[in-house]
Amino acid sequence: SNSPWELLLPFRHIVLFHSERNPRHGPVFSQEPSDSIFPLRFEDNKVFINCKAKGNPVPYYKWKVDGREIDMDLNYNLVEGNLLINNPHATHHGGVYQCIATNTFGTIISREAKVQFAYLQNFSRKPRNTVSVREGQAVVLLCGPPPHNGEIKYSWVFNGRPSFLLQDNRRFVSQRTGNLYIAKVEASDVGNYTCVVRNMMTNATVYSSPTPVELRRDAVMAEYEPKIEVQFPESLHVTKGSSVKLECFALGNPVPAITWRRTDGNPLPGKMKINHSNGVLEIPYFRPEDAGAYECVAENSRGKNIAKGQLIFQNVEHLHWVQTLKDAHMAIEANLQWECRASGKPKPVYRWLKNGEPLVLEDRILLEGGRLAISRINLLDSGMYQCLAENEHGAIYASAELKVVASAPDFSKSLVKKSMLIQRGGEVIMECRPHASPRASISWRRGGDERERDGTLRITNISKSDGGRYTCVARNPFGTSSSTGTLVVKEPTKITVPPLSVDATVGQSIVLPCEVSRDSSLDPTFKWFFNGKLIDFNKQDHFEMIGGESAGDLMVRNIQLKHSGKYVCMVHTVVDSVSAAADLIVRGPPGAPEGLMVGEITDSSAQLSWGPGPDNHSPVTTYSIQARTPFSIGWQAVRTVPDSVPGQMFHATVIDLNPWLDYEFRVVAINNVGVGEPSMQSKQIRTKAAVPEVAPGNVSGGGGSRGELVIQWEPIPEELQNGEEFGYIVAFRSLGTTMWKQTVLPSPDASRYTFRNDSIPPLCQFEVKVGVYNNEGEGPSSHVVVVYSAEEEPSIAPSRVMARTLSASEIEVYWEPIPQTASSGKIIGYEVLCWEEGVQESDAEMVKVTDTVALLSGLMGSTLYLISVRAQNSAGAGPSSPAVNVTTKKPPPSQPPGNIEWNLTNSKIFLKWEHVKAMGNESEVTGYKVSVVSEIAESLKTRKQIETPASTEHHRRTPASTEHHRGTPASMERHSETPASTEHHRVTPASTEHHRGTPASTKTHRGTPASTKTHRGTPASM
Repeated sequence: SNSPWELLLPFRHIVLFHSERNPRHGPVFSQEPSDSIFPLRFEDNKVFINCKAKGNPVPYYKWKVDGREIDMDLNYNLVEGNLLINNPHATHHGGVYQCIATNTFGTIISREAKVQFAYLQNFSRKPRNTVSVREGQAVVLLCGPPPHNGEIKYSWVFNGRPSFLLQDNRRFVSQRTGNLYIAKVEASDVGNYTCVVRNMMTNATVYSSPTPVELRRDAVMAEYEPKIEVQFPESLHVTKGSSVKLECFALGNPVPAITWRRTDGNPLPGKMKINHSNGVLEIPYFRPEDAGAYECVAENSRGKNIAKGQLIFQNVEHLHWVQTLKDAHMAIEANLQWECRASGKPKPVYRWLKNGEPLVLEDRILLEGGRLAISRINLLDSGMYQCLAENEHGAIYASAELKVVASAPDFSKSLVKKSMLIQRGGEVIMECRPHASPRASISWRRGGDERERDGTLRITNISKSDGGRYTCVARNPFGTSSSTGTLVVKEPTKITVPPLSVDATVGQSIVLPCEVSRDSSLDPTFKWFFNGKLIDFNKQDHFEMIGGESAGDLMVRNIQLKHSGKYVCMVHTVVDSVSAAADLIVRGPPGAPEGLMVGEITDSSAQLSWGPGPDNHSPVTTYSIQARTPFSIGWQAVRTVPDSVPGQMFHATVIDLNPWLDYEFRVVAINNVGVGEPSMQSKQIRTKAAVPEVAPGNVSGGGGSRGELVIQWEPIPEELQNGEEFGYIVAFRSLGTTMWKQTVLPSPDASRYTFRNDSIPPLCQFEVKVGVYNNEGEGPSSHVVVVYSAEEEPSIAPSRVMARTLSASEIEVYWEPIPQTASSGKIIGYEVLCWEEGVQESDAEMVKVTDTVALLSGLMGSTLYLISVRAQNSAGAGPSSPAVNVTTKKPPPSQPPGNIEWNLTNSKIFLKWEHVKAMGNESEVTGYKVSVVSEIAESLKTRKQIETPASTEHHRRTPASTEHHRGTPASMERHSETPASTEHHRVTPASTEHHRGTPASTKTHRGTPASTKTHRGTPASM
């Protein structure tokens, strides 16, 4: 008989190995159909059920409905993997659908999807019978909805009105049956009632035939106790998170009142909702604590009835995978084990499919719950497998592909290393891992010697004789293959000068040596590690590697505390690696003290305590304490007890503090290396208050108005006020008297006090002193100083005030000074008042001077001004002099000379211009001024000859002149016999003593092109 291998040989070329980026594989669903309900429409109605799978090659699709395969026809079409249903029919096309995806590797089937169609048919048009009732009787009108599917809503219309019938405690519409309940009929209820049904998904609405209701006149219904006509189930299972609605309505006369309660007496859930008629109790987002017995109580004056029901929490856990399947690529004859585990309530059961069909059992196939075991797999076992977990609530699917591989040994992806370098005395492991299915037997060969081994060859304590070629030979029933590598033995690398542990001080530089001996054919690579991290010399300013081919010394420059730690020199060659380590201890200034606390506080001291910080390998010798206030510039050293705090002491008392002041403290440690970092500052504290200790300084005074004594001093800074409610006590007395007058100023910022009394003579001497106080008591007073009372204002006005006009904008005023006897004090100046005619003196412009003459400028021309003068001393201004009148002069000519012509012949310039005629409000022209760079020439004529040096360029102005004014410079035209550089010239009407006219625009005439030069003249640059 044939062996198993011979039976499989025809298949040995079936399984191919692909290294493409998109490997070939069986179908995997990326989108599966799900339970759906579609609105059923009558025009152009199409429904898509989605399905999509990945695979290489691309899968093709089929569909099943209710377990039978669908034949594509006018109603069914495939769009890629999706199923298109054209013009679906609710009965013919509703059902359970499954998508089937297939390619060359096998078939998978999707989860089941229940597909429904929402629809609503019309009511029968058959007329409904009349309902006759007595007044006070109850009535139930049946809706009898037509065939439908999907959520619907019931309403009723009364007498064809456009709005729906409103529900109240007398009328109720059940959303379970659609029936209308009227607990007690009234005369107003007579009419036609129409049941309205609306499909909430399709929005279709249908109306029943009207049901007439008429009133019987033979009798009136007597009162009777409630009869519960609409009840909820006796027990109802509710799942977590769902919403439950309980209906309850009673008939009766009088109209019953409906109330709800829990049988166990617990309050109703706060989230519950009750409708207008009290006939519906809704509990949204159901939780286990909502479960229990509920009662509906219907009660009127004739009695009551109760409906009861039990809400039972149904703990449903939706199915989900805890362990799913993974694709398996396995060698032939191997054993396959798959396990899928799902969680759900109720507990699920399992089924297995192969290529979409139930798995056919054989002796070598074992199924145990979600576990599948296949022993000695063969090529026919390849395919797509699915595990189904299902319970009464549904099913979930897990898919995986089994590829059974059969091939000869193949080294293409796992060759034996071609060349292996190893140091003498070391160890080498040669791996031989060919791809083979089934697994190959391995042997190693060196020369003619061959030994059976597993896939690994291990050689220890290697010597030079172990060098040479080694071949791995792999065999299985489908063939034999081999791979060869060479072992090269090298001398080992050794560190001959290792780094040594060393102490250093912050700021020093050191070298850690690292020298090696090595095989001459190998180039070593040096690396340094600091506290386990590789040093990047391109990013580290402090580290530098120095040395030659066999040395890699580490220089550490400008050592800092952070450089303290373990340094490892690691030397690599292509054969081996060696390392040596050393510790660097860095001594530096101490770290910051910790846990600074402030203890007892007085008005001038505070007790501090703290804990030691790191000493950075050099013991702390002393501690320094610093303080800061809102008024200090940075941190300042403070006095302590003891005066010098030794390094072993962690407490001290700070003294000589100011009372009632906010302080922060910090501590600095000092060792033999230097001054350390300060501690964190303490919480801000305030010293206790005390009586002020500092008196005001620079007490002085004087000045003010008549009858005033002005006293001034420098206020005490806030940091020396020593407490709250700080103020000043000002005391004064006439020189030669004994009784002090005192006043209290409660403002800490006060620096001036004025005592007013009309009886105080001018310049009377007073003795003055200023003291301080706060809420702790009075402090010291300043030294007594003598201060004069205020002067008296001048009593007379200046005399012989005269004014003359200088120009159109300036007036000069002068006067006789008042005699010194006219003022009790020194005259410090005069105030000159100037205002236009028609303006009030109170609106006058004022100029202050110390002399007896003043120049008023910036005035308007041809304007009458009134001018008055008054004297001033420290007490104020005296009376004003009588006003004098003066009129400013007319303004200068505003028009420049026109049609200016000029000629340059040899060294002479000839100018010519038109006469300027003054306007009616302007000064008459008295002459013209011609401006040249180096001189100003004035002329009364309209022509002027100017001598100029040869080869010199000039800029000229020729304004017209009046007696005291200069007019506007004029434009010039140039007539030149000789080419020259560009020049600019102006003519201006002559100015008065203080006025100049407006410059005119300048025309430029060019001869032969030449360089342009700039010249500045007088009175203005050109």
